[in-house]
Amino acid sequence: MKREMRHVRFGTTVAAIPTALRRRPSPRVTVPVVALLALGASACQPDFDLVLEGGTVIDGTGSAGMRADVGVHGGRIVEVGDLSARSAVERVDVTGHVVAPGFIDAHTHSRGAIFDIPTADNFILQGVTTLVEGNDGSSPLDIGYWYDSLTAHGGTAPNFAMFVGHGSIRTEVLGRADRAPSADELARMRDLVEEAMADGALGLSTGLFYLPGSFATTEEAIELARVAGAHGGIYISHMRNEGDRVFESIEETIRIGREAGIPVQMTHHKIGAWRNFGRAPESIAMMAEARAEGVDITFDQYPYTASSTSLSAIIPRWAQEGDRLPERLADPATRTRIVADMVEWVEMRFASDPSKIQLVSCSFDEEVEGAFPSDMAGITLADILTARGSGGEVATADLILEIDQAGGCGAIFHSFDEGDVQTLMQSEFGMIGSDGSLVHFGRASPHPRGYGTFPRVLGHYARDLGVISVEEAVRRMTSAPADRLGFVERGRIEPGMIADLVVFDPVTVIDRATFDDPHQYPVGIPHVFVAGEAVVSEGDVTGARPGVVLRGRGYQSR
Repeated sequence: MKREMRHVRFGTTVAAIPTALRRRPSPRVTVPVVALLALGASACQPDFDLVLEGGTVIDGTGSAGMRADVGVHGGRIVEVGDLSARSAVERVDVTGHVVAPGFIDAHTHSRGAIFDIPTADNFILQGVTTLVEGNDGSSPLDIGYWYDSLTAHGGTAPNFAMFVGHGSIRTEVLGRADRAPSADELARMRDLVEEAMADGALGLSTGLFYLPGSFATTEEAIELARVAGAHGGIYISHMRNEGDRVFESIEETIRIGREAGIPVQMTHHKIGAWRNFGRAPESIAMMAEARAEGVDITFDQYPYTASSTSLSAIIPRWAQEGDRLPERLADPATRTRIVADMVEWVEMRFASDPSKIQLVSCSFDEEVEGAFPSDMAGITLADILTARGSGGEVATADLILEIDQAGGCGAIFHSFDEGDVQTLMQSEFGMIGSDGSLVHFGRASPHPRGYGTFPRVLGHYARDLGVISVEEAVRRMTSAPADRLGFVERGRIEPGMIADLVVFDPVTVIDRATFDDPHQYPVGIPHVFVAGEAVVSEGDVTGARPGVVLRGRGYQSR
């Protein structure tokens, strides 16, 4: 039975597109050409379930757009061309708009809320039709069971895929210990990678910046990546350092690819540390050299000059080993060492400016709530220090430790250079990934990338700044990640491909989410289809959940 299409929002409200931005009418949906012919003639079988007519097709390959209709039947694209004389169950007039493959977000943090928000509103309203999870070394260990649970829950609007996380595997086998695994432990870790690949993982992800991945040697990563590679997977990494030692980390990633014999991807690639600003060309040159030597290395990026993660990322890893941070802070000499390391880190990344550290959300015990402002979301560490009448590098470190011990906060780190963002975006080795979270509308103060990554690239960087062409921007969002991740039936508009499609207005498409006001949906994306079924229609979430689980090349049906 075909699922009834309903206009629901799961507790959110999509703002209307401002009149000033409506430079042309939104595409019209016109209904059925099928029926009985005049005078009781026999019923006709329509040629298509859906025709998107009158638009400019940008097919995902980087080729120039062309005027064409797109015909869909049985969830697949079956014809591209002049379909004006053909019959269809449904026709959508998309004159003046672009029809593109659905966007593939290669780096998301969506699994935590996907059971609450299966329509993934803040992603599908950007035109994203496939979400990839398990990044930064964190994933479920039993990926097959997790996939089954998602399907049993009724599925999702977008498609869903996952990497297996090295950090999760290491925690299972070694806990948070700062040591190398024994031979037996390493064998167990290999087995867990093997099991995940058989369950359909796309490959191995590492978070060598985070606990406990930061305790792993390069050799450990190579051994586990080799297993993933043997099953057709790739290695994707939040590298060990994206700041003062970013180039060493690029070298490490290249080494892992070379010695493990696996394609590698630097995820959310950026050049951190203010002294490194302007050095993105060096990163591109390193990738070009490695590729010339046979290492298949690529990267993804988001179009912002700020990252987001836990505030505890500023606390040195050695101090957090074994969950003994409170004990170490209680020793005056050890605390002094911890603070000194933190002062150095904040100077390196932010030039010692606490206004560049903005809080997202916090989890505090009731007994300590009075020590902080009642609403921390969106304010900076500088705001808190000013309210307290204090300041300086040590005071900033002390405040971070105080917040962490009270329960912790997520934070946005404003620490990258706009010129480097644009330089990386122009590299042929790159693709787009949001690193965004699936969010409840109106809650906390998340990074705007979760609402605006894809329309920001299309509108701000491609159309307004001309950093890349719209056709190339679409390629970075579609065929590039599809090819990288092994989604052979997605990422292009051509007969036989799954009909994951997005319709956007090239004149008005733009993000509206900001760091100060992140809960704003983009404009200029009126229609999104997954396997030919509308998940967004006239700018509204329909409630349909046609998404499927996309398993990796090593999947073994059981």
